[in-house]
This record gives sequence, C-alpha cells and structure tokens, in this order.
Amino acid sequence: MTEAPHIHIEGARQHNLKDLTLDIPRDQLVVVCGPSGSGKSTLAFDIVYAEGQRRYVESLSAYARQFLPQMDKPQVDKIEGLSPAISLEQQTATRNPRSTVGTVTEIYDFLRVFFARLGKPHCPKCGEPITARTADEIISDILAYPEGSKVLLLAPLVEHQKGTHADRLKKLKSQGFARVRVGGVIVPLEPLPELEKNKRHSIDLVVDRLVVKDGIRSRLSDSVELGLNQGEGRLVVADHEGKAPDRLFSTASSCPTCKISVPKPSPQLFSFNSPQGACPACSGIGAVEYFEPALLAPNKGLTLSSGGILPWKSDRALARYSRRLTDLGQRHGFTLGTRLADFSEAAWQALFYGDKAFGWEGVVNLLEHGQSFGSVWRDELARYRQSRPCPTCQGARLRPEALSVRVAGENISQFCAMPIDRALTWLTGLDFAGSDTLIAEPLLKELTHRLRFLSGVGLEYISLSRNMATLSGGEAQRIRLAGQLGSGLVGVTYVLDEPSIGLHPRDNDRLLGTLRQLQGRGNTVLVVEHDEATIRHADHVIELGPGSGRLGGEIVYQGNVAGMLASPQSLTGMYLRGEAISPRPETRRPGNGLLALRGVTTNNLKGIDAEIPLGCLVCVTGVSGSGKSSLVMDSLYKHLALAKGIKVDAPGMIAGIEGAERIEKIVSIDQTPIGRTPRSNPATYTKVFDEIREIFSTTPDAKRRGFKPGRFSFNVKGGRCEACGGDGQIRVEMHFLPDIYVTCEVCGGLRYNRETLDVRYKGLSIAEVLDLTVKQARGFFENYPVLDRRLSVLEEVGLDYLHLGQPATTLSGGEAQRIKISRELGKRSLPGALYILDEPTTGLHMQEVGKLITVLHRLVDKGASVLVIEHNTDVVAASDYVIDLGPGGGEAGGRIVAQGTPEELVANPDSVTGKFLDLSRPAGLKSAAS
Repeated sequence: MTEAPHIHIEGARQHNLKDLTLDIPRDQLVVVCGPSGSGKSTLAFDIVYAEGQRRYVESLSAYARQFLPQMDKPQVDKIEGLSPAISLEQQTATRNPRSTVGTVTEIYDFLRVFFARLGKPHCPKCGEPITARTADEIISDILAYPEGSKVLLLAPLVEHQKGTHADRLKKLKSQGFARVRVGGVIVPLEPLPELEKNKRHSIDLVVDRLVVKDGIRSRLSDSVELGLNQGEGRLVVADHEGKAPDRLFSTASSCPTCKISVPKPSPQLFSFNSPQGACPACSGIGAVEYFEPALLAPNKGLTLSSGGILPWKSDRALARYSRRLTDLGQRHGFTLGTRLADFSEAAWQALFYGDKAFGWEGVVNLLEHGQSFGSVWRDELARYRQSRPCPTCQGARLRPEALSVRVAGENISQFCAMPIDRALTWLTGLDFAGSDTLIAEPLLKELTHRLRFLSGVGLEYISLSRNMATLSGGEAQRIRLAGQLGSGLVGVTYVLDEPSIGLHPRDNDRLLGTLRQLQGRGNTVLVVEHDEATIRHADHVIELGPGSGRLGGEIVYQGNVAGMLASPQSLTGMYLRGEAISPRPETRRPGNGLLALRGVTTNNLKGIDAEIPLGCLVCVTGVSGSGKSSLVMDSLYKHLALAKGIKVDAPGMIAGIEGAERIEKIVSIDQTPIGRTPRSNPATYTKVFDEIREIFSTTPDAKRRGFKPGRFSFNVKGGRCEACGGDGQIRVEMHFLPDIYVTCEVCGGLRYNRETLDVRYKGLSIAEVLDLTVKQARGFFENYPVLDRRLSVLEEVGLDYLHLGQPATTLSGGEAQRIKISRELGKRSLPGALYILDEPTTGLHMQEVGKLITVLHRLVDKGASVLVIEHNTDVVAASDYVIDLGPGGGEAGGRIVAQGTPEELVANPDSVTGKFLDLSRPAGLKSAAS
C-alpha cells in the first residue's frame, strides 16, 4: 500500500516557529488552529504559500520576474511535495473607489457585452425607444437651425484611441479633404498633424462649413451624404463659434420627439473607467465631494468671532469677511457674537450657501473658490469635505447614453444594484427571439455560472455595484473563493485565512460545502481557522501553541478531530468537548437610558426603529447581509461622528436620532494595524514609551550628559543610530529578487548610537528595555504606578507575551485590536463613551474570545456603552442585550426579528440566532453585572 501524498516540512524557524518538522496531508481539508500569535499564519502563509509561490516565480525568466511580487525564502531546512499555491487572504479589498464586486469578479465585463449586443437604446430625455433617422430627416433638422447660424459638418472617425493615425490622415488628404478636428481643435491636413503615439485622440473630419439660409439644401444634401458615408452613419453638427454644444446625428438611432441621437451601443459605452462611458460630472466614481457645514462648524456653542467656522478661526481670515457678515447678520438676525446654535434655519442657509438678493456667496462657495489657491490650502480644506452620490448620475457612474440602453426594461446600473439572488432570477426569466437568442446564449451561460458561485459561498445578498472597500475581509475572501471555484484548477494548494469571518452560524454549511468542492477536485485546502464547525469538519487538524509569541510556535496536536477531542494537551479540544467555556454574566444589566435611531432606511433596512440601551454590552447580530453594518456603522456611527465634527463619507438615511446628547465620546475599534511601519510598536501606541523615556532621562548618566527624553527616541536625530535611521535594519534592493533586510552593522540592530546605549536604568539600556515582554516590563517598572496600570491592562487583554518594541507590522489583527482596547481600558472612568466594534473575535481563539468578553464587560463597568457587531455565539450569549436582524440577507433582511436578552432570543421562535445559542452551560462572569 502506497503512502498518502503529503507536504513534508523540516526545520521551520520562521518568526516564532521552533524548528518544526511536520507532514501536511495533500488533497485533504486541513485546518491550522491555536491561539493568536502562535504561528498559524506563519506556517500557512509565510512558509507553505510563500515557498509555493516563490518556486513558481523562479521558474520564470528574469525579465518576467521583475514584474511579479517577490516572496522571501522561508527560514526552513527542507520542503518537499509542494504543489503550486494560491493564497486567499482576508485583505479587506482595495481602497480604489472604482473597484466593485462586478469589476473584481469580471462579471461586469460580460455584462458590458451583454447590454451592448442585446440592449435597446432609449431616449435619455423622454425615455422613448430610439429609432433610426434618415438622411432627409437629418437635413430637415439642420435647416431648422436659426437663419444665419454658422455650422460645421463633421464626420466622427476616431474616439479616444491611442496612436498617430498617420495613415488615415494621409488617406483623407489624398481624397481632397483639407481639415480635421483633433481634440476639439480644427487643424489643417497640410502639413499632416503629428499626434502623440501613446496619447488618446478623438478625430472628426471637417466635411463642410456653411451658414444656414435659403438655397443651401442642395449643397447641404451632398455634404450630409458625404459626412454620413465617412462617419459610417454618424454626423456631428458643431457651432462654428463654439457657443453651443455639438449635436450628434445618426442614421442608426435617434429620438423622433426630442431629436436626440445616441451612439451605437458598444462595450466601452458601459465602462465607467472609460471616457466614452463615464459620467462626465463624477468621472465614473459615482460620488462627488462637497463641503459639509457640520464639519465646518462642529461646535454650535461657538460664535463666528470665537472661531465657530473652523477654516476661518484665525482673526485674519474672519476679518476679511467681517463687514459683509455683519451686514448679512442685520438682514437675518444675528451678529458675529451670536452662538451658531441660535441661528435660525434661514440664517444658517444664508451663511453657508449664500443670499443672492444680498450678494453674499456663502461660506461653502467661498471655500470652493479657495481650493484653487494651491495644494497646501486644498489639503487643509479636505478635512471639511465628504462625499455624496453624484447628483447627475445618482451614483450610477455612467453617462445618460449608457443608462438609456435597456434589456427587459432594466439598464446596466439597475441590474448591478440587484442582490445576486434576484439578478439570477431576472436573468433566467429573460426570453429572446431570432438572432438575439444566439447572441444571448453564451453570455447568459457565463453570467449565471459566475453568479451562482457567488451565491454558493453565501453572498447572495451582495450586489455587483457594491464598492469593494465596503466589504468585510471575509466577504472579500469569499468573492475570491467563488472565482477559484469557477477556474476549475486541480492539484493546487489553496491557503485560506479564516473564511468564516462575517458568516452567521446558519450559513456555515454552505461555506464548508464550497471548501469540500475545492478539495474534492484534487486540491489541498489549508485553512487557518478558529470556527468550531470548520474544525469539526476537517480531515486533519494542526494545532500550534501552547501559547502566543515566544510561548507558541510548537505543535500541540496533529491528527484527526477525534484524536484532538481526546488529547489532554489540546486547548482547542478542551473547548470542543465542553471542558472549557467562555465566561457569561449571571445577570444582565438593565441599562441607564436609550440611544434610539428612528426610521433607518440605509441600504436594505426597512425603515426600522432601533433602541440601544446605554451602559450595557449590546450585540447586533443576524445572518450575513441582514443590515448589521448598515445600522451600526453607516447609520449610527456616521451620524454620531458627524455631530462630533469627525469626517465621514455618506452617512446612512435616518429619520432622526434620540439620546445622542448623552454620548460624549465615540470610538470605533477595529483590527486595522496600530501602525504601518516597523517604527510603530505596542510601547509607542499605548504611550508606555513616553514614560520609559522620561525615566531614562532622570538617570544620573543622562543628567550628567544633558540627555532629555527625546534622546531616547529612535524616531528623531540625536540618540538614534544614523547609519540605519533608527530602523535597526538596512534594506538592500535586489531588483528581480526579493529585497533583503540586513541588520545594521553599526548598531547591531539596536537602533541607538553607543552614547545613548551607555545610559542604563537598573542595569538595562533603552534597547534592552524595549526587548522586554509586557510581563517582564511590569515587574521591572513596579515602582511606577502609571506604567504599572498601562502594562497591567495589556496583561488583562492577554498580551503579556508581546515585546514592548515589537514592530506593529508583525502583530495580528486580533492583537492590534486588543492593544487599542487596552489603551481605552487604561483610562480611569469612561462615562458617556460609546465603543463600537465590528466582529472583534476575528483572529481570536476560543480562549481569547473569553478574555475579550471579560475586557468588554470591564469597559462597561467603567461607565462606557459597548456596541458589538458579532456572529460568535459566545459573545452573543455574554451580552446584556441583543438586536437580531433578518430574517434573511439583502432584500430579505433589513428588519429587527428579535431583541432583548439572550434568554429572550432563545425563547423567540422568530430569532435565527436564538436557535444557535447554548445557555445551558453555567454562567461565570460575576463581576460583569455588578
């Protein structure tokens, strides 16, 4: 009997892995689990994926390699049996505002062809179907121009195409034509115009120039015929003096009522990334920026003279307009000393948007003009601007001509706005006749094929027009997973990072079915996961630990799930068999007041009223796409942030908000890094480093040498090593090989110069102190209460293993989030503070979820209100109050199906979440409700 194929790894020492040797079975579903920071991502991504990718790239030519991302060679002795690897990480998509679900999945490319070939043009003005116009009708339209009008008859030849077009221009010259219009400018064909090869050009042939008057019909008829022939059925009539816009005529399509012609539909017409299709007002972004009065004047308790309008808070800026504002005030009943809160609605509108009768432009218009004063001033003003849907295209991104092309009554933007499940129903219900049937068949097959894969991974509620930047990491990862399902590859190693993120327990079976589909084709599926259902369904489990950081990096268990459940060493097994449980309060807090949102209609929300008890741990849950983020992030957070003068984009649609005056501070804690460079670390973020530098500056050595606290910073000149700029490493560019980071030879990676390192406190230099773990540092600085308090909070959130100077780039998302929470916990009391967390259990092991629950209750004990979006049933069960949205996702969601304590959810038959809550285990968080 032959041995089952496997990936063999020997001597893995990357990051905190402790010289691991292991075999990973191929063609199976393998789950890597363990505490955060134990080395799961290092094993799966930095070793298995990176080496698979690196070997593939090295098989290419040196020329090709310079265009591909280079992977570092993992610190490992040997890897055998490796197949090509594909990584599906949870990078929250892209910040590119042009990226949508449709463009990323390439479904939109098929849609553009679909609407170009099968769509029926309609008039952008009256909406009636477009009909072809004859040459005689075009002649009559031109003769109807006012007598004396000077017009140019042009034949459109080239639209936004790169090239010199020299051969075409030479041919026109040989045919006797004298002029062309290039980019709106008339140029002669003698000499031939020289066009830039790599620039896009639009070229129109000048057929005739004439004045509209009696007796020109014969000449006009010949010119129109010639122009239509050269322009392939299209003719442009332009005002010779440029006072009126061009008018396009076509023998193919024209509205008989409005006399409007539209271009023949082409795939480019439906691209919002192309000048031919993009809305001219927003350039295809779908949104425009504007000055928001709530950001310009966030504190209505101030007056104009006391800096109520932030861009004019300096006396000099206000003095420029003070006389005009004084006169405006006499007209509208205010003075420069009137509080902004006491302005009437009419006065407020006049102040910001102007008073035409009085001749006052308004603050907003003056600032719009001020943006032309230079990039520095423009950047300064950017903080007062936010975006809203483009008023011209209403967020559809396309020009009217594209939006007027319809299939079965729907244009491409309306189709893309449908949830995936409704889009599938619409497509399958289409019926074509004649030649359209042949054209539609392959397009419909491709579209339905791809949409079904998206629906299959639990994304049936998402629309193709959804901006990728608004998706969670799990949603973005499942979109890429759907793409891989469609590729049909076999013999590949797929490496996934917590694909269950953002999925309600109800939908886990669908995700597991998708993973099984990939594995069933002969692929290895390696998943980093904490979800209990995924672990239980694995063929093989690798558990790393036993702790995090330096306490991790070892194999605690490897084998099947049954063996894990029986293993006394397996921490995950303890939770799976119920031996260890997450804490839950014995009683629920009643709350001390309400924060209420009224009539919320953001995205798919159905005009709901949501009441959130303050002074509690409140959980908003529900199936994927039910409207949780729309309610909490887009509606509640953005409106509260706007009221505090915090810049946000496109706040959700609400009828009103009650109880906002009780919120003094709003904090959104997510899993974004605490810093994007190795210079950022836990000590700098939590302000511990400020205290440590102060302590070092008080040592006898520092005083004798005149060293101030700044001397002990590796971010400023003076105390740092100038050879590496305080980085401790020097980057060496290797061009088509990965960049190499070499330890600085001058400081030996310690970041500081010798004089700074000579200063010691209790025998340790500043570099040695930064290398202490949080637990070690707490004992080292036990005589400093401020440091002890901040370090003890880091211990409470389970980060006692982190090094003070550990680069932020090496921290996991869960670690970064807990560092943020610890900084807030370090504050003595938090009345009036509202903390909002979106899926804080991402990246956390069951044991760490328990620590997180305890920490969140600690925030509430200090007087704060905590609002959590979460699917994790342990967090839901530990909450004081739960709002369950649903009953489905997308259009089937947007309602509150149940609310109350977890016990009330379990008793409510309408609650989907209640069916998955287990409240039979004993409660054990006594202090939380006290």
